[in-house]
Amino acid sequence: MALLMLMKSQGCVRSCVTITSRNLSSAPAPLAPPKLNSKLALFLYQRFHDVEQMVSWSSWLKRWTLRRKNVYYGYTQMHYGDNVAAAYYILCMKGRFRFAGQSDWFQTNYRGKFSWDFMNFRDVPIEEVDMSGTLINYSGLDNLESQQGLRSLSLRGCPEVDDWFLSHLHIFQDSLEELDLSHCSQITVGGLASLHRLRKLRRLGLSSLPRLQSPGLVRILLEEVLPHCHISGVEYSQGLDETGTDTGLQTETEINQLTEDHTYTQGPHRQTLTR
Repeated sequence: MALLMLMKSQGCVRSCVTITSRNLSSAPAPLAPPKLNSKLALFLYQRFHDVEQMVSWSSWLKRWTLRRKNVYYGYTQMHYGDNVAAAYYILCMKGRFRFAGQSDWFQTNYRGKFSWDFMNFRDVPIEEVDMSGTLINYSGLDNLESQQGLRSLSLRGCPEVDDWFLSHLHIFQDSLEELDLSHCSQITVGGLASLHRLRKLRRLGLSSLPRLQSPGLVRILLEEVLPHCHISGVEYSQGLDETGTDTGLQTETEINQLTEDHTYTQGPHRQTLTR
């Protein structure tokens, strides 16, 4: 009897050990520490409970930065002259330029720093400007309006260049010979129609303009109003289907109407920056 009870007790102990070992082996592994992205998401969630509020704040900050960058440099113009003010604006926007009669270009380095030697050219106008990839917009163009000897202007890949911007380029109608509008995503046929005022234009770059429905037809029409201008970046066949039919039926009518009747109103007032 004692032997039987001893065997039963040993069996219970073995069962307990087996169950315990199974429970320990099936226990979940310790959780890994949260990744940096998760910590950042949690941080933002705790402080921006409303996603719409966060998006609104981001949009406001973007508009404020854009206005700040393109503010009119009136203080600089008043104290140092038109040429220095225009040069300073270009460098602050991380663009580059060349003075008339000079071979060297002024531009920023990889840290955004630049030489102040342009201050020695107060009486020399700017002849070439390259604003490729910058945030220049309609308001910022006021800083270049004084450069009536401007021959070349590159706006390649400028996200804020739109039809309103192009309508104001007539201020360079007596000097501008080269214009690059490639990769400007906001430009439409309406803005290109206003370029007919640039009678001295000799080169025009129009590659990769996603909002043009019929680039080939636009090129043909622009060549009619600018007969001495070479247009690059657009093939005649672009925008036509296999039968040669225009896929944007309203393009020709729209550009002809805008060429004859330009009803652009007065732009926004300048904002003066006191430095």
